[in-house]
Amino acid sequence: MKKIALLALLINLTYAQKDNRKLIWEENFNGKALDTTVWNFELGNGCPNICGWGNNESQIYTKNNHKVEDGMLTITAAYDGTQYTSTRITTKDKKEFQYGKMEVRAKLPQGKGLWPAFWMLGSNISQVGWPKSGEIDILEYIGKEPGQVFTSLHTQDSHGNTINTKKTKIEGIEEGFHLYAIDWNKDQIAFYVDNHLVYTFKPEVKNENTWPYNQPFYFLINMAIGGNFGGPDIDNSVFPQEFSIDYIKVYQ
Repeated sequence: MKKIALLALLINLTYAQKDNRKLIWEENFNGKALDTTVWNFELGNGCPNICGWGNNESQIYTKNNHKVEDGMLTITAAYDGTQYTSTRITTKDKKEFQYGKMEVRAKLPQGKGLWPAFWMLGSNISQVGWPKSGEIDILEYIGKEPGQVFTSLHTQDSHGNTINTKKTKIEGIEEGFHLYAIDWNKDQIAFYVDNHLVYTFKPEVKNENTWPYNQPFYFLINMAIGGNFGGPDIDNSVFPQEFSIDYIKVYQ
Protein backbone atom coordinates (compact mmCIF):
# COMPACT_ATOMS: atom_id res chain seq x y z
CA MET A 1 0.00 0.00 0.00
CA LYS A 2 2.93 2.36 0.67
CA LYS A 3 4.14 2.04 -2.93
CA ILE A 4 0.64 2.73 -4.25
CA ALA A 5 0.28 5.80 -2.02
CA LEU A 6 3.71 7.10 -3.14
CA LEU A 7 2.79 6.61 -6.79
CA ALA A 8 -0.48 8.50 -6.32
CA LEU A 9 1.42 11.34 -4.62
CA LEU A 10 3.95 11.56 -7.46
CA ILE A 11 1.22 11.53 -10.11
CA ASN A 12 -0.63 14.26 -8.27
CA LEU A 13 2.49 16.40 -7.88
CA THR A 14 3.24 16.04 -11.59
CA TYR A 15 -0.33 17.05 -12.41
CA ALA A 16 -0.12 20.19 -10.30
CA GLN A 17 3.23 21.18 -11.79
CA LYS A 18 2.06 20.49 -15.33
CA ASP A 19 -0.67 23.13 -15.25
CA ASN A 20 1.54 25.60 -13.35
CA ARG A 21 -0.71 25.85 -10.31
CA LYS A 22 0.79 26.44 -6.91
CA LEU A 23 -0.03 24.95 -3.55
CA ILE A 24 -1.70 27.87 -1.74
CA TRP A 25 -2.92 26.11 1.41
CA GLU A 26 -2.46 22.78 3.13
CA GLU A 27 -3.60 21.18 6.36
CA ASN A 28 -1.35 18.39 7.55
CA PHE A 29 -2.83 18.07 11.05
CA ASN A 30 0.48 18.57 12.78
CA GLY A 31 0.53 19.05 16.51
CA LYS A 32 -1.77 17.55 19.11
CA ALA A 33 -4.99 19.50 18.51
CA LEU A 34 -6.99 21.11 15.73
CA ASP A 35 -5.93 24.64 14.84
CA THR A 36 -8.91 26.75 15.96
CA THR A 37 -7.78 29.62 13.74
CA VAL A 38 -8.74 27.30 10.87
CA TRP A 39 -11.41 24.94 12.22
CA ASN A 40 -14.80 25.34 13.90
CA PHE A 41 -16.71 22.62 15.73
CA GLU A 42 -20.40 22.12 14.99
CA LEU A 43 -21.95 20.49 18.02
CA GLY A 44 -25.11 18.68 19.08
CA ASN A 45 -27.93 17.28 16.95
CA GLY A 46 -28.56 20.39 14.87
CA CYS A 47 -31.59 21.53 16.87
CA PRO A 48 -33.42 23.84 16.94
CA ASN A 49 -32.56 25.10 13.46
CA ILE A 50 -31.85 21.88 11.54
CA CYS A 51 -32.66 18.95 13.82
CA GLY A 52 -30.97 15.76 12.68
CA TRP A 53 -28.73 18.06 10.60
CA GLY A 54 -31.45 18.18 7.94
CA ASN A 55 -31.14 14.47 7.16
CA ASN A 56 -32.71 12.68 10.16
CA GLU A 57 -29.22 11.70 11.32
CA SER A 58 -28.86 9.77 14.58
CA GLN A 59 -25.60 11.12 16.02
CA ILE A 60 -24.74 13.94 18.38
CA TYR A 61 -21.58 15.82 17.43
CA THR A 62 -19.04 16.47 20.18
CA LYS A 63 -15.49 17.77 20.55
CA ASN A 64 -14.46 14.44 22.06
CA ASN A 65 -14.88 12.11 19.08
CA HIS A 66 -11.69 13.09 17.31
CA LYS A 67 -7.95 13.20 17.81
CA VAL A 68 -4.98 14.82 16.08
CA GLU A 69 -1.98 12.56 16.29
CA ASP A 70 1.04 11.62 14.14
CA GLY A 71 0.02 14.09 11.42
CA MET A 72 -3.48 12.69 11.13
CA LEU A 73 -7.01 13.74 12.00
CA THR A 74 -9.15 10.81 13.10
CA ILE A 75 -12.89 11.12 13.67
CA THR A 76 -14.40 8.28 15.67
CA ALA A 77 -18.04 7.25 15.46
CA ALA A 78 -19.09 5.66 18.75
CA TYR A 79 -22.13 4.05 20.36
CA ASP A 80 -22.53 3.65 24.12
CA GLY A 81 -25.71 1.60 24.01
CA THR A 82 -28.01 4.61 24.07
CA GLN A 83 -26.41 7.37 22.01
CA TYR A 84 -24.36 7.68 18.82
CA THR A 85 -21.59 10.30 18.84
CA SER A 86 -19.18 11.69 16.27
CA THR A 87 -17.42 14.95 15.27
CA ARG A 88 -18.11 17.57 12.61
CA ILE A 89 -15.74 20.45 11.78
CA THR A 90 -15.76 23.31 9.25
CA THR A 91 -13.54 26.15 8.03
CA LYS A 92 -16.45 28.62 7.71
CA ASP A 93 -15.32 32.27 7.87
CA LYS A 94 -11.71 31.11 8.31
CA LYS A 95 -10.56 29.28 5.18
CA GLU A 96 -12.68 29.70 2.06
CA PHE A 97 -11.67 29.20 -1.57
CA GLN A 98 -13.00 29.99 -5.02
CA TYR A 99 -11.72 27.78 -7.87
CA GLY A 100 -8.70 25.51 -7.89
CA LYS A 101 -7.83 21.91 -7.20
CA MET A 102 -8.92 20.72 -3.76
CA GLU A 103 -7.89 17.31 -2.54
CA VAL A 104 -7.99 15.14 0.54
CA ARG A 105 -6.18 11.92 1.38
CA ALA A 106 -8.45 9.81 3.54
CA LYS A 107 -9.16 6.33 4.85
CA LEU A 108 -12.78 5.24 5.11
CA PRO A 109 -14.54 3.50 7.99
CA GLN A 110 -16.70 0.43 7.41
CA GLY A 111 -20.10 -0.61 8.65
CA LYS A 112 -23.77 -0.28 7.85
CA GLY A 113 -25.14 3.08 8.92
CA LEU A 114 -21.86 5.03 8.65
CA TRP A 115 -21.72 8.13 6.44
CA PRO A 116 -18.31 9.88 6.33
CA ALA A 117 -17.90 12.93 4.12
CA PHE A 118 -15.49 15.62 2.94
CA TRP A 119 -17.44 18.45 1.35
CA MET A 120 -17.89 22.19 0.78
CA LEU A 121 -20.64 24.77 1.24
CA GLY A 122 -21.04 28.25 -0.26
CA SER A 123 -19.84 31.06 2.00
CA ASN A 124 -23.16 32.89 1.58
CA ILE A 125 -25.20 30.11 3.21
CA SER A 126 -26.07 32.28 6.21
CA GLN A 127 -27.58 34.88 3.87
CA VAL A 128 -29.34 32.78 1.21
CA GLY A 129 -29.76 29.39 2.88
CA TRP A 130 -29.29 25.90 1.49
CA PRO A 131 -29.34 24.71 -1.29
CA LYS A 132 -29.17 28.16 -2.92
CA SER A 133 -25.68 28.50 -1.43
CA GLY A 134 -24.55 25.40 -3.31
CA GLU A 135 -22.85 22.27 -2.01
CA ILE A 136 -19.92 20.24 -3.36
CA ASP A 137 -19.57 16.69 -2.04
CA ILE A 138 -15.99 15.73 -2.88
CA LEU A 139 -16.26 12.46 -0.96
CA GLU A 140 -19.28 10.67 0.42
CA TYR A 141 -19.43 7.02 1.40
CA ILE A 142 -22.21 5.01 2.98
CA GLY A 143 -21.54 1.73 4.73
CA LYS A 144 -24.69 0.12 3.35
CA GLU A 145 -23.17 0.29 -0.17
CA PRO A 146 -19.58 -0.95 0.26
CA GLY A 147 -17.09 -0.62 -2.57
CA GLN A 148 -18.59 2.61 -3.88
CA VAL A 149 -18.03 6.35 -3.46
CA PHE A 150 -20.36 9.23 -4.24
CA THR A 151 -19.41 12.60 -5.79
CA SER A 152 -22.31 15.05 -5.88
CA LEU A 153 -23.52 18.64 -6.07
CA HIS A 154 -26.59 20.39 -4.72
CA THR A 155 -28.11 23.54 -6.23
CA GLN A 156 -31.35 25.46 -6.00
CA ASP A 157 -32.24 24.14 -9.46
CA SER A 158 -32.12 20.56 -8.17
CA HIS A 159 -34.16 21.58 -5.10
CA GLY A 160 -31.47 20.04 -2.92
CA ASN A 161 -31.97 16.59 -4.40
CA THR A 162 -28.89 14.63 -5.40
CA ILE A 163 -29.42 14.55 -9.15
CA ASN A 164 -26.06 16.02 -10.20
CA THR A 165 -24.14 13.02 -8.97
CA LYS A 166 -22.05 9.98 -9.80
CA LYS A 167 -21.72 6.73 -7.89
CA THR A 168 -18.44 5.02 -8.72
CA LYS A 169 -17.62 1.42 -7.89
CA ILE A 170 -14.01 1.03 -6.78
CA GLU A 171 -12.82 -2.36 -5.66
CA GLY A 172 -11.08 -2.17 -2.31
CA ILE A 173 -11.84 1.51 -1.70
CA GLU A 174 -12.07 0.76 2.02
CA GLU A 175 -8.51 -0.53 2.10
CA GLY A 176 -5.86 2.02 3.01
CA PHE A 177 -5.78 5.69 2.05
CA HIS A 178 -7.12 7.13 -1.20
CA LEU A 179 -7.03 10.56 -2.84
CA TYR A 180 -10.31 12.40 -3.48
CA ALA A 181 -10.28 15.69 -5.40
CA ILE A 182 -12.11 18.28 -7.44
CA ASP A 183 -10.77 20.53 -10.18
CA TRP A 184 -13.02 23.61 -10.15
CA ASN A 185 -13.02 26.60 -12.48
CA LYS A 186 -15.57 29.14 -13.75
CA ASP A 187 -16.97 26.64 -16.27
CA GLN A 188 -17.05 23.24 -14.58
CA ILE A 189 -16.23 21.04 -11.60
CA ALA A 190 -14.45 17.74 -12.30
CA PHE A 191 -14.25 15.01 -9.64
CA TYR A 192 -11.35 12.58 -9.24
CA VAL A 193 -10.59 9.49 -7.16
CA ASP A 194 -6.92 8.51 -7.07
CA ASN A 195 -6.36 10.91 -9.99
CA HIS A 196 -8.94 9.16 -12.18
CA LEU A 197 -11.76 11.35 -13.50
CA VAL A 198 -15.11 10.01 -12.30
CA TYR A 199 -17.60 12.85 -12.93
CA THR A 200 -17.84 16.32 -14.48
CA PHE A 201 -20.54 18.92 -13.78
CA LYS A 202 -20.85 21.54 -16.53
CA PRO A 203 -24.36 22.97 -16.93
CA GLU A 204 -25.06 24.72 -20.22
CA VAL A 205 -27.08 27.45 -18.53
CA LYS A 206 -25.34 29.11 -15.62
CA ASN A 207 -27.31 31.30 -13.23
CA GLU A 208 -27.70 31.62 -9.46
CA ASN A 209 -29.93 28.54 -9.38
CA THR A 210 -27.85 26.22 -11.58
CA TRP A 211 -24.33 27.48 -10.85
CA PRO A 212 -23.76 28.90 -7.35
CA TYR A 213 -20.09 28.00 -7.78
CA ASN A 214 -18.85 31.51 -8.61
CA GLN A 215 -18.12 32.39 -4.98
CA PRO A 216 -15.88 31.13 -2.17
CA PHE A 217 -16.72 27.83 -0.46
CA TYR A 218 -15.54 26.39 2.85
CA PHE A 219 -14.64 22.84 3.89
CA LEU A 220 -16.53 20.43 6.14
CA ILE A 221 -15.42 17.07 7.50
CA ASN A 222 -17.76 14.80 9.42
CA MET A 223 -18.98 11.26 9.96
CA ALA A 224 -22.75 11.02 10.23
CA ILE A 225 -24.62 7.95 11.43
CA GLY A 226 -27.87 6.76 9.90
CA GLY A 227 -30.02 9.42 8.30
CA ASN A 228 -31.79 9.66 4.98
CA PHE A 229 -28.64 8.81 3.03
CA GLY A 230 -26.76 6.62 5.49
CA GLY A 231 -29.92 4.61 6.06
CA PRO A 232 -31.95 3.82 9.17
CA ASP A 233 -30.43 0.32 9.50
CA ILE A 234 -27.36 0.79 11.73
CA ASP A 235 -25.12 -2.13 12.65
CA ASN A 236 -24.28 -1.41 16.29
CA SER A 237 -21.71 -4.20 16.35
CA VAL A 238 -19.23 -2.23 14.18
CA PHE A 239 -18.60 0.59 16.66
CA PRO A 240 -16.25 2.29 17.19
CA GLN A 241 -15.21 3.16 13.62
CA GLU A 242 -12.60 5.66 12.44
CA PHE A 243 -12.54 8.12 9.53
CA SER A 244 -8.92 9.26 9.06
CA ILE A 245 -7.71 12.33 7.16
CA ASP A 246 -4.02 12.55 6.29
CA TYR A 247 -4.04 15.98 4.61
CA ILE A 248 -5.99 18.58 2.64
CA LYS A 249 -4.36 20.60 -0.14
CA VAL A 250 -5.55 23.47 -2.33
CA TYR A 251 -3.83 24.43 -5.60
CA GLN A 252 -4.52 27.54 -7.69
